[in-house]
Parts: sequence; structure tokens; C-alpha cells
Amino acid sequence: KVKEYDKQFMSGLVTNQERYNNVVDIWGAAGDQVGKAMMDELSHVDVLDRNGKTVRQESFNSIYMMADSGARGSAAQIRQLAGMRGLMAKPDGSIIETPITANFREGLNVLQYFISTHGARKGLADTALKTANSGYLTRRLCDVTQDLVVIEDDCGATSGVTMKALVEGGEIIEALRDRILGRVCIGDIVHPDTQEVIVPNDTLLDEDHVDQIVALGIDEVKVRTVLSCLTRFGLCAKCYGRDLGRGGLVNVGEAVGVIAAQSIGEPGTQLTMRTFHIGGAASRALVASNIEAKSNGALKFSGTMRVVKNAKGEQIVISRSGEAVIIDDNGRERERHKVPYGATLLLKENAAVKAGASLATWDPLTRPIISEYAGIARFDNVEEGVTVAKQVDEVTGLSTLVVIDGKRRSAASKGVRPMINLVDDKGGEVMIAGTDHPVNIGLQVGALITVKDGQKVEVGEVLARIPIESQKTRDITGGLPRVAELFEARSPKDAAVLAKVTGTVSFGKETKGKQRLVITDMDGEANEFLIPKEKQVLVHDGQVVNKGEMIVEGPADPHDILTLRGIEELAIYIVDEVQDVYRLQGVKINDKHIEVIVR
Repeated sequence: KVKEYDKQFMSGLVTNQERYNNVVDIWGAAGDQVGKAMMDELSHVDVLDRNGKTVRQESFNSIYMMADSGARGSAAQIRQLAGMRGLMAKPDGSIIETPITANFREGLNVLQYFISTHGARKGLADTALKTANSGYLTRRLCDVTQDLVVIEDDCGATSGVTMKALVEGGEIIEALRDRILGRVCIGDIVHPDTQEVIVPNDTLLDEDHVDQIVALGIDEVKVRTVLSCLTRFGLCAKCYGRDLGRGGLVNVGEAVGVIAAQSIGEPGTQLTMRTFHIGGAASRALVASNIEAKSNGALKFSGTMRVVKNAKGEQIVISRSGEAVIIDDNGRERERHKVPYGATLLLKENAAVKAGASLATWDPLTRPIISEYAGIARFDNVEEGVTVAKQVDEVTGLSTLVVIDGKRRSAASKGVRPMINLVDDKGGEVMIAGTDHPVNIGLQVGALITVKDGQKVEVGEVLARIPIESQKTRDITGGLPRVAELFEARSPKDAAVLAKVTGTVSFGKETKGKQRLVITDMDGEANEFLIPKEKQVLVHDGQVVNKGEMIVEGPADPHDILTLRGIEELAIYIVDEVQDVYRLQGVKINDKHIEVIVR
């Protein structure tokens, strides 16, 4: 594969940066596969039982038991001992693209040893810095939470949070049982078929209850949470649930605030200060190019999904935040997937889905601009050498028009935006349905125009493609700084911009270094956003967006979530994000502690 990418780079199909990203990604995935194969091999062993049959059972391999019980070591470390060492980082945080394929048991050769010490040196320098930082975080957390004490048995709250299993990229990360164990349920939990009550209202869910719930295939349970506790100063026992030290309902007078602060601060010393993470969930999510069903059921689309049919009869998605949901025979939701803009849906709504079937496919490396209307393409301000440049591909000899940046143009054409207008057979402009705005599609810098002037355009046809920037932009600040950032609800540096209203997008006059983006809602009122030029705008002219939808890529700003989606969503968001950081490092923390602090 790597050779293949190098070939592509040599022939000029991909840039060096793209090649590097792809190579690192492949090695990351390969390392994970080796690690997984090794753990499977270690964790189970075939033994003969007394009837002479071979049975698979958990192995008594001492290293496996050590890691599995959590005494010392982790799966990642065993992987370095017996699998492959994997990708190493340089001191500046970039990843060296040739991984160490050997492991410590086989021994490393000189070059591998050198690369290895590279990474180790950085680790030691980090450790000294992070102890101090972690201590300070603990201190700040204690300061905030010291007055949260359990002061009554029951506050009588009837609202809570509906807990589901945590699924990311189609894999279950945290099962439902782990999330509801030791909490108090709201409302009776009933048998899905017979409707008899299994667990009555207000019960502390212990292991037996939870096993019962899982066995019946119930996939969501509403539970009390600290976030919705009504006690004025402090908390009540029912909302906190089980005392994690003793296994019963928590006692009145327990200083849960400080316990929570310490639970979060303590593993902080284990979190690295690094701002990169090697081949984590983020880098692999980018390469996804289709959605596969994990279970059988019927396919439904969420209300935000909008689709057009193109000339071939394929369904093309034109919404930003559409979701495909699979519902089983009992009408319960089994899984839900985000479907990106420009994806081709392979199945119709309400179609029966078999596990493993593809639901949608798309090109992961370019973002199309799709026509929602039919007509004749008429270029506006598209002049070679002024707003666009002709690029001839050396390999294929095809030429494409690429929109160039205003800075490289002559002074006369500064404020001009290249557009594609659609006209009908008579030469009149095609209007956006239900309004008197003509359809004109503004082209961003870097867009490759795929249609020709005067060409007939069908609904759902691709007018232009925008190459997506490589993974570097999607980097997450890892470790402690991220945790602190979440608890203080700071706005991230380059936060995502969310639409404040539902309406149609258009671009206003550009200022120096900023683009002006206008959203006109149904009443004709305009909302303006100023967006720096270098940001990736996810929407284009004439597109309809829904309130709360992302317009500019980036990490979500907690303040936006609060204003647009309410306080519940915000709290859930913070809890999930904090857990993500710790999970990357393989640290388990009970959701409760985080909730206590968020409150």
C-alpha cells in the first residue's frame, strides 16, 4: 500500500502532505490489527475439557491477567512487547512515517533503537511538566466542588438523562450496562413484549437488574443524574446513586464533590501533555467512505435529511446533518449514522436492511457542490487568468479550471466572485423554489469546476469539487489541557460556527481576509457571520441550513451549544468529551464524577 501511495505521489496525483497522511494512517491501522490479533491470541486458550472436547476459555497467561485486571500495564504496552512497536513521534510532535515493525521480544536493530529513544526522551521531558499541571487541575476542581455534599435522601426529581450505549464509528465503546449500573431509574422499566414491570420506578440498579435489562435487549434507560437534582445546596442520595466505594446507596453527609474532583485529578498524572494522538479515532473517521449496517431492520432517515434524485436515478444527499437510522421489528432504534453532504444513498427509505449492507457511499477526499435544480450552466466572472487558472493533469492530459485566491489576482478583479448561474431554455434565471432569488452558486477558492459553460445540468449533478484538507486540521488537543478547557467552558481557538437560524445561505461582500456569510430566514431577515478566509466553509450559496447546524468546521463551542440546544445537551456534551480524552489513554472513570463537577 505504501508503495502504491509513493507511486501516486511520483505521478503527481497526490501532494506530499496527503501521501504522508495516508502512509501514517495505514501504518496506524496495521499496528492496531497486529495488536488486536495478538490480544485475541493471548486472551483465549483452547483447552480439552473432561469430555475430551476443545473449549475456548479465558487464558491464564500471566501477562494477560496482569493487564486485564488493571494491576500494571495496558494492552498498548503488551502490543509493544509482543506485537509491533508501531509509529514513534519526533520531539516536535510529528510522527515518523516509518514505524518500528519489530517488538521488544525480537529486539530492535540500531536504526529502530535510535528512533525509539527519540520518543522516550520526549516522554521524560513531558512527565516533569505534567505533574505540576495535574496537581493544579485537582486543586481548581476541589475548589469548585467542595460544597457539593449529599444532604438529603430524595429531592423528588422526575427528569433525568436517557442513557444509551456509546457508539462511535459503528463500534460500541461503552456498553449500556456500564453506564446505568449503580444509578436510580426513572419510571418503570417494562418488558418490551409483555409490558410487565421488571424494575419498578426509583430502584437503584444493581448487577442483577442490569443483567436482566441487557438480556431483554432494552437499549435505553432513563436514569436520575446529578445534573438534574433539585436539591438547592448540595445533592440528594437518589440522584447520585451508588456509593462507588461500598456498593450501596450513598450516605447522607458524603462529600461527593471532593471525591469527584480527586477522581478526575488523580489520573491526570497519567494523561500525557501531548497535543497529538497517534491514529486515534479522529484520523480514521476521515477515511470512512461508506456506511455499513451493523444490524437487521428497516431504514429510516431523520427529519433533517434532504435528498435529490440525479439523472441516473441515484439518491444524492443535499443536507449537512442528515442521519440514517435503523429500526428493528419492535420499532426500537438500533443504530444511527451521520450521512455527509454529497453521499449517494444506496437504499430507499423503509427498505429492509441486512447486517453488513452498505447504506451510503461517498468520496472521502473531495467535497462536491451539487446542483439542486436543473438548467443550463452559465458562468459568471469565470475568466481564465483572472479568477480561475487552468490546470492540466500531466498524466491524463485533461484540463480543469481551479478557482484562485483573490490575492493572486490583478487589482481590477479583487471583489469579483466566480459563480455558476442556472438559466432555463428561454434564458431566464432559474429561481430557488418558493422565493424570488435566482440560483447562483458561488465558488470557493480551490474549487475544481467540473461542468462546462453552457452545459445542461440535471438535478443532483456535481458542479464543482473542493478537495478536503488533510488530517492536520482535525487535531485534538489531548490530555490535561483539553480537560481543563472543557471544565472552564472556554471557547476553543477556532471554534465551529453554528447557524443561529434556519434559512438560506448566501455570501455577502468580502472584506479584507474575511468572508461575509448571510443566512436569510423564512421571514426574510438576514443574519450575518464574518468568517476568516482560511476556514473551511461547509456550506455554499443557495443551500438551506437548519438551526444549530455547523457552517464552519472546527470544535464545537460550549457557549453555542448552550444557546442553541439548551442546558441538558451542554452537560451531556461535556461529560462525553471528557470521557473521550481519558478513554484514549485507557483510563476508566465513572460518568458520575464528571457530572458532579459539571453541575
